[in-house]
Amino acid sequence: MAGDLGNERDDHSRNPTDFADEWAELSGMRRRWRVSARLDELFRTISLYAVPAAIMLLSGLVLMFQESQYAVRGETPLTFEAQGDVPATFGPPMVQGVLERARSVRQFSTHLSEAPVWFRVTVPPVGAAQHTILEFPSRHAQTLACWRNPDAPAIGRADRSAVSGAIRMSKAGFAIDLGPLVAPVTLLCEGTFSGPAHLTLVAWPASELRISEREFHRSNGLLEGGLLTLSAFVLVTAIINKEWLYVLFAAWLIGNLRLAANSLGADTQWLERAIPTDLDALVRKATFAIYYVLTYSLFTQLFKRELRRVGLRWMVMVLQWAGVVLCCAAIALPYAHFIPVLWAVAALGIVIVLVLLTRILVLTRSRVAIWYSASLAIVLFATFSEVIAAAFNARALSSALNSVTAALFSSLMAALAIAEQMRAEHQGKLEAQTELRNAYDVTPVGLFTLDDQGVFVRGNAALHTMLGIPNTEARTFRWDQFFGQSTWRMLLDVAQHSEDSELEILSLPRDDGRTSRYLVKAIFSAGRIEGSLQDITERARTMEQLRYLAENDPLTGVSNRRGIEKALGEAIRTLSDARPAALAYLDLDRFKLVNDLFGHAAGDEVLRQACDRMRSRLSTDQSVGRTGGDEFIVVFRDATIKEAAAVARRLVEAICGEPYQIGDRAFQVRASAGVIELTADMRVPDAISSADRACREAKKSRRELVVYERGAAAFRERLAELRLIDALDAGLTPNTLFLEMQPIMEMASPGESLNFEVLLRMRDSDGNIVPASRVISAAEENGSIGMIDKWVLTNTLAWIDQNRDRLTKTRFVCVNLSGASLNDEHFIRDIFATLAAHERAVGLLCIEITETVALHDLDNTRRFVDRIHQMGGRIALDDFGAGFSSFSYLKDLAVDAIKIDGAFVKSMAAHPANLAIVEAIVALAKNLGIRSVAEWVEDAATLEALSELGVDYVQGFLIARPQTPEAILAADSAVSFVRDPHLASLLVELGDAFYPRHRSHSALH
Repeated sequence: MAGDLGNERDDHSRNPTDFADEWAELSGMRRRWRVSARLDELFRTISLYAVPAAIMLLSGLVLMFQESQYAVRGETPLTFEAQGDVPATFGPPMVQGVLERARSVRQFSTHLSEAPVWFRVTVPPVGAAQHTILEFPSRHAQTLACWRNPDAPAIGRADRSAVSGAIRMSKAGFAIDLGPLVAPVTLLCEGTFSGPAHLTLVAWPASELRISEREFHRSNGLLEGGLLTLSAFVLVTAIINKEWLYVLFAAWLIGNLRLAANSLGADTQWLERAIPTDLDALVRKATFAIYYVLTYSLFTQLFKRELRRVGLRWMVMVLQWAGVVLCCAAIALPYAHFIPVLWAVAALGIVIVLVLLTRILVLTRSRVAIWYSASLAIVLFATFSEVIAAAFNARALSSALNSVTAALFSSLMAALAIAEQMRAEHQGKLEAQTELRNAYDVTPVGLFTLDDQGVFVRGNAALHTMLGIPNTEARTFRWDQFFGQSTWRMLLDVAQHSEDSELEILSLPRDDGRTSRYLVKAIFSAGRIEGSLQDITERARTMEQLRYLAENDPLTGVSNRRGIEKALGEAIRTLSDARPAALAYLDLDRFKLVNDLFGHAAGDEVLRQACDRMRSRLSTDQSVGRTGGDEFIVVFRDATIKEAAAVARRLVEAICGEPYQIGDRAFQVRASAGVIELTADMRVPDAISSADRACREAKKSRRELVVYERGAAAFRERLAELRLIDALDAGLTPNTLFLEMQPIMEMASPGESLNFEVLLRMRDSDGNIVPASRVISAAEENGSIGMIDKWVLTNTLAWIDQNRDRLTKTRFVCVNLSGASLNDEHFIRDIFATLAAHERAVGLLCIEITETVALHDLDNTRRFVDRIHQMGGRIALDDFGAGFSSFSYLKDLAVDAIKIDGAFVKSMAAHPANLAIVEAIVALAKNLGIRSVAEWVEDAATLEALSELGVDYVQGFLIARPQTPEAILAADSAVSFVRDPHLASLLVELGDAFYPRHRSHSALH
């Protein structure tokens, strides 16, 4: 405070005069600034408006009131007599006589003829005390020779490469100096011409001709200098702006210059260098052809979009092919014959371009198009005016459109077009910048610019809002104030060196302790970092939630199938002798009843409580996941099979030990578990499938827990099943499959028949036989049973075909088809195609289908049976009676045999009810004319009982176990497999007694 008061006393103690001096100095500075600003504005106004206006005004006044220093007087057009068809043998004296009979003209047209033209002219004196000059102004003149006296030598000769005597070059043609004349003089001349020549003669005073020649060369220089300068300007503009269309335009301007020089008669030189005379015609043809191509290219490129809108594509194609014709004519035709082609192409091109330009202007009304159109129109009319005029003998048209004037005006139009194009582009850039600035300001993503020290140079409104930066104070903040120094180094490195300039960063904690997550994209340019900042905090939370849901069950909070399979895969990958692992599969036994009785809400609560109980008893190395409605998997890492089994038992006890309290209700739920030991070569699906099988075995045997240790038989069988499934998935038939055949003995003649059923078998990796029921069950689970059925049937038919001659006592061969296969239309098509390929074997084939499958779709079954019969095969109903269904369908289903379910046959001797059922089935079959087959015949008492009932065929271990195909071929009959002599005698007795007691009409014979 003391210091402040002291400062106040010092300020008050200052002399008032000091304040007045400072004020006066400030006032003087303001006045000087105002004067300087006004002078700047005055100079700008004078430069932008006054000077250009004065130049235009003075130029107009000079043109109107000041006579041109190149104005000429005294030229006198002359009349003359001309003849173009003079014989080559005529000399000057003889031609003199011919011309005396010709009429006088002021202009003579050669009509493209290159034959010599003779003409006679009388030149009067012009200009007092001056030389009289006779000018031959035709730019098409190639040679000239003149005589004053036909009998005397020529006074001069000239061609485009040399002159002699009194003749010299003058402007685009020739001139002859006749000296000072006091009386008219008559000249006889011979000339040759190339192109559409019009011969005229003009007498000049020498001084006036010199003025005219200076004006000619000035015009030529103006034309060449102006157009070359404009072309260079356009070319430089094109290179700087990378506008290659302007390069084309610059080339077109050079072509414009050459055509104007041709019209002016100055096309025999280029950049002050003479073009060889013998190349003149070739250069002119090339000039016209190339100019046409340039004009076509420029026109189509300038108006590419407009031409698409206009349509009339055929006109553009006509222009295109006309150019091809002109180029070919320039190469192949002499100049005299090329000119008519040029006239035709030029006239056609002008008409088409006029039509297209008119349509473009009507549709687009573009100012750029207007200026370009004006330039093209002037050039097209002016440059071809001479050939058009020559074609129609309209000399006035050619002289009205002066070549220099036309070239300069067309160049002016082109310059205006370029200016308009630049203005439009500049306006477009300004609008784009405005739009970019508006987008920059309103975009919801934060946009920023940092210098190489991390200081904010600028930022949009969204950035200021995200970071809480005041709008006017961006330059006072640094990047590391919001994100830390380490993040700044990461951003700088990514922006400078990484192709993927995208980075996720976390902000520093705010005052309230919250942090935000941002996505940064940045590039390093011109010493600065340009980037965007997007707040992805909510998105990050959502992604974390999605990642959680992807691997966790939302109901229970434990892992879902994907998550637990991931944990299982990791456990298998890290498995070793030092780090064993195991897998448990748990299933809640009464859970469905809870859902059905008390609703899904109660079921969900039971699942949550069950998971809580399991998690409370698992360590961090043990993971639980829900894979289905009431099924769970537990992965035990770093645990032996015994340790895992002990934990699994505790889990089952935890689930079953106490009832689940849901509201005022209590539920008791039981669980079964299967535990397997994991191996390093085990796949995740195989491990889960094996554990599931162990769990199902525990549930089936009413045990709480079943454990499969490594090397267990069940383990090997399951692995064999899984390999079978893999092979079937790959479309392969495993080489572990093979066929066996079990004899079916005919009771009426045991020793006279050798019938059998084909059975599927599979060996595991140790060579042990895997039960067929497991193979079929695994294939049905995987949906591959059709492939197995097809393999069995195809191999059976092939075997029958191969051994048909050896099966003399075989009446039928039974083959089972599964229900899934019979309901597969694709399989049915394949099967009938296979049967058609084995017609000889089909006669022995008897296809077995189960009764339940037959009744599932009776119409479909009937169609299948009918088709098999049509092909010569037979049908048997397998496991008949197991479904306890009505037998009424048999009268509508034309089957050949029924195989009585073995469960009735096996115990019929001990259970009278089963005996009664078998008796009823046999009686039904007899009444319907269907043969009966009894399965599972395992003792003599059952065999005798079946014989008493009249069963036609028996099959079982009492007769024979399944045999190899080789054993079947080696046997004489089914009795050949009976090793017990007492049984063999019994079979003979039963056979002898069978036929008199039971008469049957077998469909199997």
